[in-house]
Amino acid sequence: MRIKRGKTTRAKHKKIKKALKGFIKSRRASVKHGREALIKKWSRQYEGRRKRKRDLRALWIIRLNAAAREEGLTYSRFISGLKKKKIELDRKILAEIAVRHPGVFKKIVSTLDK
Repeated sequence: MRIKRGKTTRAKHKKIKKALKGFIKSRRASVKHGREALIKKWSRQYEGRRKRKRDLRALWIIRLNAAAREEGLTYSRFISGLKKKKIELDRKILAEIAVRHPGVFKKIVSTLDK
């Protein structure tokens, strides 16, 4: 008896069609084009998850640089001062403090050597 795998093919196609929700035209209608679109979508998602981390770090650095310059320091001198004083706050927390609690940030800067 010959087995043609109709059920498995339909199941695979159904799975692909379900993942293509929100796509338009042939990318949604055609399984062949849809599969290519999905591969591209997944690769962009993968890249985006890594890019988000870079973008957030860059944002924190920009915020810290702006806040440090208001206190008469550059970003690099601010970070080196923190390391010399062994203040182990990461950039994310420091940026949050600089934005939400400027008084606390001024106290942190005042502990550093200028």
